[in-house]
Amino acid sequence: MTVTVTLDQILRLAPNARSTYRDAFQNGQALLDQHKIIDTPLRVAHFMAQVLHESGGLTIHFENLNYSPERLPKVWPSRFQPIGPLNPKEYAHNPQKLANEVYGGRMGNIGPNDGYTYRGRGLLQLTGKDSYREATIILGNENPEAPDFVAAPDEVISAQWCLVIAASEWASKGCNAFADKDDIKKITRAINGGQIGLAERIEWAKRTRAVWL
Repeated sequence: MTVTVTLDQILRLAPNARSTYRDAFQNGQALLDQHKIIDTPLRVAHFMAQVLHESGGLTIHFENLNYSPERLPKVWPSRFQPIGPLNPKEYAHNPQKLANEVYGGRMGNIGPNDGYTYRGRGLLQLTGKDSYREATIILGNENPEAPDFVAAPDEVISAQWCLVIAASEWASKGCNAFADKDDIKKITRAINGGQIGLAERIEWAKRTRAVWL
């Protein structure tokens, strides 16, 4: 028996959700069914917990890279003084310069502005040119109308594609199986690449369980 995910349920958890995200979930039941996310309440709870964390309760379109000089060494200690070589004052409150520094030269980012162009976006904060290219390939195989997200990265946050990308990413990384085992650490590693924000993700999972379990 599949689980119903309604907009009313989501707004209970994310009352300030952006209109694009609200529109996506309003019409998202079939998509969640396609990727078998709504096969069990536990899958729904874990999927929504990750989405709600990554998107700041469905309020974030773009990764916030507007950091203070004091915050930068805490987020990237190996890059910024006093441990790293870079002066945080030169990158503070300058998202474009910061993104190109911390994301440039990796994750497929090779152009001088790729770090900023392919900064985190969308429900699961797709990050890095390689991830945008991977989403293009996966969705292109499922839907010939899917855009090239490398060429049009802002489509990642559109009502038409944001949930499609998140559900496809979730499924392609084997997160349904991790959810079945109630393994939030493995889910987080698959989505995030590490364990960043694990405590907050666990807290979101408690809240989503209260709705769907």
